Amino acid sequence: MRVAVFVVAALLVARAGAAGAEDLTDSSTEKGSLGAGIIIGEPTGVCAKLYLQDDQAVQAALGLTFVSGGFQAHADYVFHPWILEEREEFTLPAYIGPGVRLMQHAAGRDGDDDFRVGARAVAGLLFDFKEIPLDVFVEVAGIFEYRFGSDSADVNGFGLALNGGLGARYYF
Repeated sequence: MRVAVFVVAALLVARAGAAGAEDLTDSSTEKGSLGAGIIIGEPTGVCAKLYLQDDQAVQAALGLTFVSGGFQAHADYVFHPWILEEREEFTLPAYIGPGVRLMQHAAGRDGDDDFRVGARAVAGLLFDFKEIPLDVFVEVAGIFEYRFGSDSADVNGFGLALNGGLGARYYF
């Protein structure tokens, strides 16, 4: 709940700042190609996105995983093939793409730690504001991973996992 209040407050402050900037100049806000922000979910931490073209980008996140316990880093190459809604204030594209995930899993079964390396398939929705350099996203990713380093043979080996997150990024 506190996180949702934070995200809404950040959006309102950014919107107020953009409105003030519009009063000083008549040009619309130029959005940079590099965005940085926060992600909440699996993982919870910091995230970034770099647009390579209008419909292609590299996105990454680094943070803690509270559900499965541990530390995770992932990166995805995403495509924005569909615009679901186009308005004067925002654009709502969907995105998909492949990626990779690295995870240090803490306190696994019976308190055992392990490492995980996997391929991600991510899909999401992006609420991209036009008047302020900010976007908000929600995404889900299926992961096919290899687990190793555990003392338990039952933990080591191939497996499936799921990530999901909600976040916001400011563009420079």
